[in-house]
Amino acid sequence: MHLLSVNVGRAGTADIPGVPGFEAGLATAIDKRPVDGPVAVSAPGPKGTGGSGLAGDTIVSLRHHGGDDQAVYAFAREDLDRWERELGRPLPDGSFGENLTTSGVDVNGARIGERWRIGPDLVLEVSAPRIPCRTFAAWLGEAGWIKRFTQEAAPGAYLRVIEPGEIRAGDEISVVHRPGHEVTVSFVFRANTVERALLPRVLAAGDALHPETRKKVLAYQASL
Repeated sequence: MHLLSVNVGRAGTADIPGVPGFEAGLATAIDKRPVDGPVAVSAPGPKGTGGSGLAGDTIVSLRHHGGDDQAVYAFAREDLDRWERELGRPLPDGSFGENLTTSGVDVNGARIGERWRIGPDLVLEVSAPRIPCRTFAAWLGEAGWIKRFTQEAAPGAYLRVIEPGEIRAGDEISVVHRPGHEVTVSFVFRANTVERALLPRVLAAGDALHPETRKKVLAYQASL
């Protein structure tokens, strides 16, 4: 298991020719590109004020993205390859807005609270799945993209920073802690989207559960 690329993005306007659905002048940093050399990774601070955990990476919508519980976004190269075949188009590392493109890692089967060591120092903890948004759909420019991505239930993982460090492409990834519960990234994604009856079961992830997910569970239970 290793890191294929480390990807960062700068804020730019989204009125991109050939990409329908963007509002002219809408700012976004979803266009992540691989970088050479080491990248420092650290906890960015609370959501709403803290942005990305990667030095040089930009988060535009602090209300919805970034912060300590969504400091880093990882997506498996194997899943990008599968989408390449389905969509019939190349998807370079970073195409889904991910900070880390991994190889050999079961990102969607990772359990909430699972910890990864990347390189000699960095330790990350799996916190939540990525939920597709309108900006992501417009960026891909594929008809019905949110529905298609949701049906796949392979969203990639957000991670929080437990121990800061520097990483670079080629670094080894090792799982240093794997909780005993059943609550995987894919499980939480399905609970949040198409199988809401699963929501109470995500509480088994305990304190590692994203606060927003816990809030959603409590609201669901109150509505029963």
